[in-house]
Amino acid sequence: MPRGPEAAAAMEEDEPELEAGLEAALELAPAVQAAIEQVFPSQDPLDRADFNAVEYINTLFPTEQSLANIDEVVNKIRLKIRRLDDNIRTVVRGQTNVGQDGRQALEEAQKAIQQLFGKIKDIKDKAEKSEQMVKEITRDIKQLDHAKRHLTTSITTLNHLHMLAGGVDSLEAMTRRRQYGEVANLLQGVVNVLEHFNKYMGIPQIRQLSERVKAAQNELGQQILADFEEAFPSQGTKVAWLDKIDRRYAWIKRQLVDYEEKYGRMFPPEWCMTERIAVEFCHVTRTELAKIMRTRAKEIEVKLLLFAIQRTTNFEGLLAKRFSGCTLADGSVKKPEVPLPSTNPFLEDETGTETDEIVIEKSDMDKPKKPKVPDNPFHGIVSKCFEPHLYVYIESQDKNLGELIDRFVADFKAQGPPKPNVDEGGAVLPSCADLFVYYKKCMVQCSQLSTGEPMIALTTIFQKYLREYAWKILSGNLPKTTSSSGGLTITSLLKEKEGSEVAKFTLEELCLICSILSTAEYCLATTQQLEEKLKEKVDASLVERINLMGEMDTFSIVISNSIQLLVQDLDAACDPALTAMSKMQWQNVEHVGDQSPYVTSVILHIKQNVPIIRDNLASTRKYFTQFCIKFANSFIPKFINHLFKCKPISMVGAEQLLLDTHSLKMVLLDLPSIGSQVVRKAPASYTKIVVKGMTRAEMILKVVMAPHEPPVVFVENYVKLLADCSTDTFQKILDMKGLKRSEQSSMLDLFRQRLPAPPSGVENSSSLSLSTPTPEQESSRIRKLEKLIKKRL
Repeated sequence: MPRGPEAAAAMEEDEPELEAGLEAALELAPAVQAAIEQVFPSQDPLDRADFNAVEYINTLFPTEQSLANIDEVVNKIRLKIRRLDDNIRTVVRGQTNVGQDGRQALEEAQKAIQQLFGKIKDIKDKAEKSEQMVKEITRDIKQLDHAKRHLTTSITTLNHLHMLAGGVDSLEAMTRRRQYGEVANLLQGVVNVLEHFNKYMGIPQIRQLSERVKAAQNELGQQILADFEEAFPSQGTKVAWLDKIDRRYAWIKRQLVDYEEKYGRMFPPEWCMTERIAVEFCHVTRTELAKIMRTRAKEIEVKLLLFAIQRTTNFEGLLAKRFSGCTLADGSVKKPEVPLPSTNPFLEDETGTETDEIVIEKSDMDKPKKPKVPDNPFHGIVSKCFEPHLYVYIESQDKNLGELIDRFVADFKAQGPPKPNVDEGGAVLPSCADLFVYYKKCMVQCSQLSTGEPMIALTTIFQKYLREYAWKILSGNLPKTTSSSGGLTITSLLKEKEGSEVAKFTLEELCLICSILSTAEYCLATTQQLEEKLKEKVDASLVERINLMGEMDTFSIVISNSIQLLVQDLDAACDPALTAMSKMQWQNVEHVGDQSPYVTSVILHIKQNVPIIRDNLASTRKYFTQFCIKFANSFIPKFINHLFKCKPISMVGAEQLLLDTHSLKMVLLDLPSIGSQVVRKAPASYTKIVVKGMTRAEMILKVVMAPHEPPVVFVENYVKLLADCSTDTFQKILDMKGLKRSEQSSMLDLFRQRLPAPPSGVENSSSLSLSTPTPEQESSRIRKLEKLIKKRL
């Protein structure tokens, strides 16, 4: 039916309310919405819960041009609406008969349930009747079962009672006849049978049998003990002195062997009777030895004490090999632990070796070390009694070490310094190895007896004689420095021929210094290893009291003094040449030639000394490197100081000095491998020192060569090349140029005005050139000199 305009207008007015009602009706819970999306998945925007009509229309018609297809889109939407209406109509019609069909199905289900209840009741009634019939049938069977069970129990109990009574009678009879073999099996059976009557102990007869069994056990125990006391009569023991201690241990060995042959099978193996006898012997021996040593303490000598200790520790080691230690008081035995590999040269297999056979050599430090011997559970079980008397041993070692040091001093004086052995490198003094061999022997002996306070006392003795060895044998035999070579004139120095000598250490003295340095280095390393070994031997609570750092510092001082002597010797040998350089008339030099005689002299002394020192320090190259560094740190500043004394200097003289400086720089850079067939690259730390110091000397000469006019440019070049804000240095360079005081005054004023400016680095100064407005003639002379230096190289 067609609608009029009024109806259409009314519908338009009602549309907002209708839309609001529809929206309110279509809002579903999030869970319901999620279930719908899971059952009916759809990618259509119209099916989304958050559908927005405006956004949907804008999606369909993004531009005005797309409105041309509006009719097609409207037709599609109408077609979709008709399909939805048809689907809704079909669903509604399908639900018309659902209520009637449901009621019919419910009635049928109720009828089926009533029939099922009737059948279940019939089955239940029949089951109750069947159960009653079964009870009546089995009642008599149960009575018969109970009767049989009681009868069986009674018969079994009577049999046990008969066995118990008969066993008790037999046990008492065998006990009287001392039939221990038969009693052992019978007693165990009687005890097992008696356990069945524990709940019948209230019956007098049963309790009486139990008491008879206990009485038989007690009687057997007393009787067997009496028999053993009779079989092993206690013999009167006489306590012997320490010199007979090995006889005591030989006696117990024989007794243990006899016991195992005669009586070993009489006791269960888990009783460990042989070990128990040995442990008891050890306790008795320790007590008796402690008593007799207290009584005769004044008679204890070192050799006798060490003899007793050695025999005792050997016996304790034998016990550890033979027994497990399970019967000791703590009831536990430490399991052996495999330690980490050690670099300790003192680590050797000490068990079962004589203490006087221990040898340590320098090469031992490079050998693989053996693992530590597992702990001995019997260690100290007897030897602990010797600990209160260890002061005798400590005092003896103090005396022996003092005599050993005195012998080292006497031998060194008698034999003299070691002979030069350049081919094999500096040799370690033999006395050093002897000292540590003796230390090792003492440490092993003491640790076998005690790891407590005696080890601390021995460590104190070690420290004392390590210091004495360092001062008496090493420092005391270092050559003394001699006075500088007086009487040498500049003329004689300049005319010095190749191979001539100035006052300095002889070849033997240089080798001696190197030998002492190598010995001190070996002592330093071995002392550190000695400290580690002492810490391993001593109790954990005393480890902190083991400290040999002071002694290691002492050997480090000897090393430092030895290096300083070598440096001073070579430095002093170069002093006359530097003095000659500073006293030459550099303003009168007319042309640049080969290197000056003083340079040749310095190079000669370096070539004479350095190869000897390097070869004798072949085994300690790090200290040879230290020697090179210290010499460079000493020689280069001294060379620069003598350079400042060369005044006045002409332009040609400055060029000659620059050439000489460059020659010395090349020699110093090659110093670590000079005269060696094997050329090695110098250490970077040494090269840096030489380059830095000698470059400064070259820069000083370049500043001297630069024209001093105009003054402002000269000051700027000085700051760029030297980066030195010292007025004294600037004054020295002005003196080297030979300027008058009036000229120097204005220069100094300009320099002081320039001081606040930040200086440039010295390292980069070598790359700077003299950017001064000098005449072409001056710059060409500098370039010519540089070419001459490169050509000579």
